Amino acid sequence: MPSLTRAEATARRASITVESYQVDLDLTGDAERFRSAVTIRFRATPGTETFADVKPRRLLRARLNDRDLDPALLSDGRLPLTGLAGSNTLTVEAEMAYSNSGEGLHRFVDPADGETYLYAMSFLDDAPRIFAAFDQPDLKAPVTLAVTAPPEWTVAANGQLADRPAPGRWEFAPTAPLATYFVSLVAGPWHVLRSEHDGIPLGLYCRRSLAAHLDADAEEIFTVTRQCLDRFHQLFAERYPFGKYDQAFVPEFNAGAMENPGLVTMRDDYVFRSAVTDSQRELRATTIAHEMAHMWFGDLVTMRWWDDLWLNESFAEYLGTRVTAEATRFDQAWTTFASRRKAWGYTADQRPSTHPVAPQEVADAAQALLNFDGISYAKGASVLRQLVAWLGDDTFLAGLNAHFAAHRFGNATLADLLAGLGAASGRDLTGWAERWLRRAQVNTLRVETAVDADGRWTEVAVVQTAPPSHPVLRPHRIGVAHLTADAPARWVEVDLDPDVDGGRTPLPELVGQPATGLLLPNAGDLTFAKIRLDPTSADAVPTLLPGLDDPLARALLWGEALDAVTDGERPAAALVGLIAAALPAETEVTIIEDVLLLTRRIVDRYLDPLARDAALLRVSAACQALLATAPAGGSRQLAAARGLIAATTDSGLLTDWLAGKEVPPGLSVDADLRWAVLRRLVVLGAAGAAEIDAEAAADRSATGAEQAAACRAALPDPDAKRAAWEIVTTSTELSNRLIEATAEGFWQPEQAELTAGYVERYFTDMPAAARLRTAWVADSVTIAAFPRYAVAQPTRELAAALLARDDLTPGLRRWVTDLDDDLRRALVARTAVAAAAA
Repeated sequence: MPSLTRAEATARRASITVESYQVDLDLTGDAERFRSAVTIRFRATPGTETFADVKPRRLLRARLNDRDLDPALLSDGRLPLTGLAGSNTLTVEAEMAYSNSGEGLHRFVDPADGETYLYAMSFLDDAPRIFAAFDQPDLKAPVTLAVTAPPEWTVAANGQLADRPAPGRWEFAPTAPLATYFVSLVAGPWHVLRSEHDGIPLGLYCRRSLAAHLDADAEEIFTVTRQCLDRFHQLFAERYPFGKYDQAFVPEFNAGAMENPGLVTMRDDYVFRSAVTDSQRELRATTIAHEMAHMWFGDLVTMRWWDDLWLNESFAEYLGTRVTAEATRFDQAWTTFASRRKAWGYTADQRPSTHPVAPQEVADAAQALLNFDGISYAKGASVLRQLVAWLGDDTFLAGLNAHFAAHRFGNATLADLLAGLGAASGRDLTGWAERWLRRAQVNTLRVETAVDADGRWTEVAVVQTAPPSHPVLRPHRIGVAHLTADAPARWVEVDLDPDVDGGRTPLPELVGQPATGLLLPNAGDLTFAKIRLDPTSADAVPTLLPGLDDPLARALLWGEALDAVTDGERPAAALVGLIAAALPAETEVTIIEDVLLLTRRIVDRYLDPLARDAALLRVSAACQALLATAPAGGSRQLAAARGLIAATTDSGLLTDWLAGKEVPPGLSVDADLRWAVLRRLVVLGAAGAAEIDAEAAADRSATGAEQAAACRAALPDPDAKRAAWEIVTTSTELSNRLIEATAEGFWQPEQAELTAGYVERYFTDMPAAARLRTAWVADSVTIAAFPRYAVAQPTRELAAALLARDDLTPGLRRWVTDLDDDLRRALVARTAVAAAAA
């Protein structure tokens, strides 16, 4: 089906204004289909024509004003509407298909108890898979929903429940004006918990099989929700505008969450069934805050078109992190942002697919989906944090509140926001926006020093550079910290203005000071820029890092070390050495998890097999050292155990843990940890299909089914690989999560010889596989199934041949281009190591 273009959306918006939707869904049919009826009232320029979006299994009836429309007119999801009057009524009745892809109306049968659950995901262009609509962000209208469902089910929607006239009949009050991509519902035998705060009804929903786990965490979730509501009400003059605030934890969700007004949907992985670290609880809290921020940025004021996606996601990312840090117990959320989210942003911004935070043009909705990346989220949020540092917080918030007041329940653009911020600050933000929002790629900030014979600095400067392909220098307000082992940190705040200093900014405050310790640029992490230490500072990191009190400073130093290796400026062995020296002393669990995850990716791809084995031994030894000193039952212990499981080759240790032997006191080898242990044993060839089947029989949950799928794909067996590849490339019957789990488990560094034949098959089979599925699922599978460990020039040649074709989906082309660039980096690193050895 064609993707709606910006030109088409602009033309339709110029000719019609939608007044209301009245949607009636019948969910009492069979397991494959449901009935949908909608009445749309809209105004139009008399005599014009347009089209409605509807993607049915079968169109039953359509009527425009006083005439029936021929269902055969429906083509590629578009129903032509001609001869429009000034005031119009469109009625569409259709038979719709349930999905197993997390889009449209998703149907899930819980393997734990056989119960059926439904949830609606209308984003990005999937509302027409549920009801006929004018599906674009700037045609907002109130929605009145009615649902007929099995009488034992519970149904919830965006609006308040208005009436239940008969068993199984649910009628909801009209909503405030909504973009169609926000319309949602959940239906099924949900477990429901209710509360209230500051006049706002609160609700939590999950599957019955997860009820005990939600009950155990409900007070924490409600507390975070209340705290975030209070903080947003302190920041914004406009109170939460959508009545109730329900949060539904739904199965097989593609995203982390979706900001449907009044009914936020979240992946039910956030209902923890096993022991988790505090960073996982923090992620749940930040997600709650992120989706709540969308109630203002996205829901109350909605972007006009997808080129202003950043008005939704960058603001929600910034405010979600900020409010979590300010209002909840997770006061180190900015450290997590620096360690985890910005690493995502830096990676995305350096890939071939990089784009501006606010691109000038997003041609269609399909292209918009590709921009839901680390640039629109993490880089955009970082840019906003830099803007706050520059304008001041009071001025920034005044501009936002003016923006809400001017565009309440309507749509807005970048120009609208800049006008509000400009009026509040008295500054023209055009130049700032041009450099920060309209230009792609990332700057690097390096410290350069000169030292005299007495060991004192005679010069210290911050030098800003840009890649030749994107030669733009930007203004930055940053901190530079002088960190030593025996004195408090000294902090210098400096404005980098390339129009004044040409990209080299002296720091006279440090001249004459003893050149000891290290100098950390972008201390406080107020801007979006890669950093590089001067050589003396880099040499001091292994000694100083373990003793630094500030977790944000430690996160920045770890990030600098990881990034320098990724860029090929330092060998991977240096990073492994830093882990051995500093990781056992690390106290921030987020840093532990992120360093181990990113290091493992580097070790698996940047080192040849022999060097990789030696590096993993050192990483596993560091994890054992951390495990030996971590408090029993705490987050650090669990993070260390997970790191050890992923890195060790000691199958005896893992077999003992699985049998409950020699387990460190306080460590619970529960369902999720058992799967992690089993998968590693499978990869090492120390467990097989029988053990997977036994574990799956003991864990008849959705998570257990996904973990079993990943383990089966990881088996070092030709038949298992063949079966897994068939699932990855041809299956449409399995759900999105099971296909993705299979793809994720397929490639293993230890199985390079076994999977060598599938490297070429990826590039041969993936075009057809991508066309087989919806864009969201196809993109996930494209990424997970990429032969990421086949670091060799022939792999890149296969990628080049694929990219030379003209029949690729946009997602396949984008992701193969980026993943091939990752291979290029890994090859550069391996070549540098080989050259140094020679």
